[in-house]
Order: sequence, then structure tokens, then C-alpha cells
Amino acid sequence: MQLTLEEKQFLLNKISLGEPIPDDFKEKLFPTLHKEYDLRYAGKMRKQDVLRGEDGVLPVPLQVEKVFNGERQLFDDGWRNLIIFGDNLQFLKTCYHNADELIKDKIKGKVKLIYIDPPFGTGDDYEGNKGQKGYTAKRKSADFVEFIRRRLIVAKELLAPDGLIFVRQDYHFGHYIKLVLDEIFGKENFQNEIVINRFKRQLKNLTRFNHATDSLFFYSNSSNYAFTEVNRHRLDTFSGEIAELVWRGMSSPGLRNPPERTIFGKLMYPPKGRHWTFKQETVDEMILAERIRINDKIQFTDINGEKVRGLPEYLQTEIVPVDNVWTDLSGYVFNPDYPTENPEELLERVITCASKEGEIVMDFFGGSGATAATAEKLGRKWITCDIGKLSFYTMQKRILTIQDSKSLSNPKKKYGKQAKSFITVNVGQYDLAKLFELGKEKYVNFVLNLFEIEQYTKPKSIKGYSVSGERNGSYCFVWEFWKYKAEANVDIDFLEELHSHIKNHIGKRFYIIAPANAIDFISDYHEIDDIRYYFLKVPYQVIQELHKEQFKKFRQPQSKNKINDVDDAIGFHFTRQPEVKSSLEGNVLSIYEFKSNYTEEGTDREMENFESLSMIITDNNFNGKEFCLTEFHFAADLLKVKKKKNAVEEEDDENIQAELKQQSELKIELRNSGERVCIKYIDIYGNEFTEDLKTT
Repeated sequence: MQLTLEEKQFLLNKISLGEPIPDDFKEKLFPTLHKEYDLRYAGKMRKQDVLRGEDGVLPVPLQVEKVFNGERQLFDDGWRNLIIFGDNLQFLKTCYHNADELIKDKIKGKVKLIYIDPPFGTGDDYEGNKGQKGYTAKRKSADFVEFIRRRLIVAKELLAPDGLIFVRQDYHFGHYIKLVLDEIFGKENFQNEIVINRFKRQLKNLTRFNHATDSLFFYSNSSNYAFTEVNRHRLDTFSGEIAELVWRGMSSPGLRNPPERTIFGKLMYPPKGRHWTFKQETVDEMILAERIRINDKIQFTDINGEKVRGLPEYLQTEIVPVDNVWTDLSGYVFNPDYPTENPEELLERVITCASKEGEIVMDFFGGSGATAATAEKLGRKWITCDIGKLSFYTMQKRILTIQDSKSLSNPKKKYGKQAKSFITVNVGQYDLAKLFELGKEKYVNFVLNLFEIEQYTKPKSIKGYSVSGERNGSYCFVWEFWKYKAEANVDIDFLEELHSHIKNHIGKRFYIIAPANAIDFISDYHEIDDIRYYFLKVPYQVIQELHKEQFKKFRQPQSKNKINDVDDAIGFHFTRQPEVKSSLEGNVLSIYEFKSNYTEEGTDREMENFESLSMIITDNNFNGKEFCLTEFHFAADLLKVKKKKNAVEEEDDENIQAELKQQSELKIELRNSGERVCIKYIDIYGNEFTEDLKTT
């Protein structure tokens, strides 16, 4: 579009005076090319800039935390399924850059199906059918649209050329997200808007209709894609129940050649202006199946003008192809382990139509792990990711115990098979070699500063063991990894040897700093003769000195209704274990102290007792190897307050924290606990302290 001389002069005057240019000049100065429409909003970043990391989110190393079911069957190519803990955009970008050895050439361009159900962009509380809070969607307006768009931009690069993506959204921002999908995948690759059930909220005294459905947007990555037809029982249009089969007249509008068919050995022509619905081969098959009859009560005039008595009719099939209305399935499932989840029957339909056995299915808003579990049952490879600690441990349990879950083919029976081998992976962690390259002296100084140890000017020697400083008045020992073989660990033999030398020269606690992968205990301390040896695990995470981008802690929720209210990580995160004092008597867990080793964000104030507690999760029958979540308790659930219309009931973060720091003790009565219990105390920054206790 050309500017007039008057417009050019007007713009020059504005620029010379330093005044803003009116909005109506944007299209004239920067016209949109080759698009019928363009979605514009504040904060929208160019696709190229997102992929280059101009948003500050960069690819990060992946660190395997644990291999599960390692002895069990793998796929033929040795693939292990993946549960990822961390920010999904960081993980997606790591896959896109395709450099990390764990996933190199295994994911990028090879994902056959992506299914995501991200938290919706509203401020509404979503409730279950019994009133339990499901989640609160935190992001709003343009911020939400861009949050989803950046992830979709990178996700497209991971899809196979013939891959498919399904995105679930509700009425608030669903059609903004459709425009984003049109932009990223091309509107020519839009296949369906599928209608699915949502929460049934039967409100009254309305000024609008109750919202009963969500949308599932289905796109292909190109025009060349694979799709498998999915069938279901024929349903009654009005009731939604399985329909009673009906005999229908076997003719349809319009003329076809040849018009005649041989039916029960007789040549017959269709009614005037119509044609027989089925080809001759199909008619023959249906006669053999007893699905065609002659209704002698009906007379018609055929296309030759002859009057004929006896109209051919066909019996409807019991099974029909699925259309885009999926209201025959549940919208969400509610269970005590996770407030909301997509039903496996819905995911079965998606996975079956969009992939085959052995192909990769990805869900980077993992939630309860329903996508991973369904993909496992259907023989697909799978990858799932979430930034929430409760989600991470819920997914881990779901796969570990999948043999006890319902079968897809017969919900009255158990699935019965154990899961293939899978691994849990942390995002944003460094190979410790980068720390070791600092050299012995720099490494020791680094890890002492990392854990805020009061360092001695000169190390002290206690019976031959060099102690570098103190923490809370107790000695701190840096495990000298450089003296041992690569496979050496801080294990029970090392501790007993250490204890035999120093037990009479230390207090009731002794700190050991060592690489996370060198500590052979799931608990964060081990007790010998009333002395607790605490492990400070040097994380594999990216540290400030080793990366240009400062880390940003991603906050964990303190109440159930904020289960999906976790931030995306801009930089990176590292672990600082909270300080915990507790006791377990019978099945009653008492917590006397919980403090994080962080000051409050934005201030220098040290957080008070219990103030930073997010949740406590337990394995009530711990087998010593695999943590399998039994129950969880958010901080808000542990408050000793009456459930009335007060600030705590509203579950505002500040009010929860204010109430928490007033508590002198928190108690949990564990359900059906065995002889050994593993407890994970998690703070609002995702840091954990783990205890392995025997019930008394």
C-alpha cells in the first residue's frame, strides 16, 4: 500500500518530534504478506526468534534420574520410554536442537502423535462432579496465547512429516488457539474440531446456557498423513445410548450407472429419480449376512415407469465410523491420586486413529500420565513431561503399577502386563564434568558456596578425613571423588568405614557433599548409632556461573486447586534440600520443622517454619528401590483451621503461608502403612527432602 505525500510528511513530523505513530499506520508501513488474516497481540515473538532462543529459553542437558524395569522388554531398537520433570519448553527445545546424547536422532522429526491438554487460559476454578477442585488456569489473555504458541512452534519441528497433533481447549480461548494452530500448521492442514464432554455444571438462574463441551483441535503436519478409521457402536441421535438397529429403504437420491442390481436372483431397478445405495458386490455380501430383505408392503415406481411391489430394505450396521462428536465418552476422570485427567477411552481413540504400534506418542503437559499409560497399553513408544512434582510422581506410579489398572478392551479386567522399561529424566542439568573441570580447589569452593557452608580458612582433619566447613554447627565433608574409581559410591560400606573412625569426634549430625549420582541412598540421610549422616547432593543442574542465563525457580503449588499453577522456567534450577525434623510413631507422621534454604523472592527475608512447604508425598509400603506414591497432602490440607468462608478456604498463597507459619506442628495419619515408609517433603521451589523410615 503506497503512502500519500501528506501521509509521508505527517510521519516525518511525528518522528522528528519523537511522538508515537498512530496504530492505523501499522498495516501501511508493515503490510501482512501472503495471509488472509493475522493474529496480533502484545508479546508475540517471531517464530525464528523462538527457535533461536531469543525468548531466553534455551536447550539444556538432560540427566537420567532412574531407569525403571530395566530388565524388562525394550523395543527392538532399544528405545526406553521417557518421563521428563521440568519445563516443557526447555525440553522441547533440547529435542529440537538434537544434540543431547540421550535423545539425539531419536525424537526430532519422528514423533507420530502429539496430544496435549494444557491448563486453559482463564481464572476459573474447575471442579469435579463431587466439588473437588481440579485446577486453576493461571495465564490469561495474550500471555496465555503466546505461552501455548511458543510450545507449538517447537513441537511442530519434532513431528514426523506425516505426524498429527491434537490440542484440547475450552470455550474461553479455544478459538484463539485454533488461529495459532492455523498459523503454525497451516489452515489447509486443519482436519477436525472434535466435540468432547467437559464438566457438567448444572447451574440455574442463568443469563446464558451451561457450557457442556470442550474442543479437540486436530491438525496434520502436512497433506500426506496416515489416519486409521475408528469405529464404535451406532448411537441414538437423541439419547446417546446404543441405538436399536432399524431397517432402511435401500435407495438414495440421484441417478447412477448402471442402475440395476440383482437382488435375491431378480433384476431390479431403483425408484424413479434414485439409485440403489450399494454396489452389486456389497449387495451380495449383505444378502449372505441376512442384512437385506424385501418389504412386500411397499409399492414404488421404478426408473423405467414400471410399478413394483416389494421395496428392498437393509438392516443398519451395529458398528459405524466415529464422527467428530465424541460426547459418548467421559470428559474428565476424577480420582484420589490426581484431581483431573483425560479418560483413557478418549486417549485410546486418539492414539488408535493417529499412530501404529512402535510409533512415538508425546504429551508435554503430562498431568496424571493418562496419555503415557494409554500409549503403553497400545504398544506405542511414549514421552511425557510436566513441571509439577505431584504430576511427576503420579505418572511414575501410574506406569509402575499399570498391570493393576483397567484393561482398555475390557474395563472389568485388569491390564495384567508390566510396563516396558522407562526412565525418569530431569531437564536443566549439567554433566558434572563441567564442575570437575574447575579443578579440585575451585570445585570444593564451588560446592561449599552452593550449599552455603561456613568455610574454614584451612580444612580440619578428623582422623584422616578433611573437613572443609560447618553447616548449622555440624561438620561438612566434601567427598573426594578424585581419589576413587569412576564406579565408586557413597554407600553403606563407605559410611560404616567413615563412622568407625570419626564417631567419637563429631556431634549428632555430619554433612557429606557428593555428586548426586555417587550417593547410593534414596533417603537424604542415613543414621548409625544415633548419628545422622546427611547427604548434600551436588546437582547436575545448570549453575549460574556456568551459563549466561540466571536461573528462575519454578514454584510448586500449596493447594490442590493450584495443581497446574506452575511457572515455565526461564533459566535453570538447582536443588537445595529443605531442613526437616520429624518423627513417625505407628502410622502417625509428625513434622516439627520444615525450612527451605532460600530467602523469600524479592526480599532478603528468611522464610519461617512451614511457610515454604508445598506438599508431602509418601510411599507407605516402600520396597527400598522404587518410590511409588501412595498419598499426597498439600500444605493447605494440613492447616488446623475450620473450613469456613475465610481467607484460607480461598487458598490464596499469601494467606496459606501466613497460616502455615503459625503452626508449631503438622500431623499426617498415613493410610495402610507397612513396615517401611518413604516420605518426600517438597518445598514451593520443587526441592525435596527424602526420609526412609521404619514404622514403630
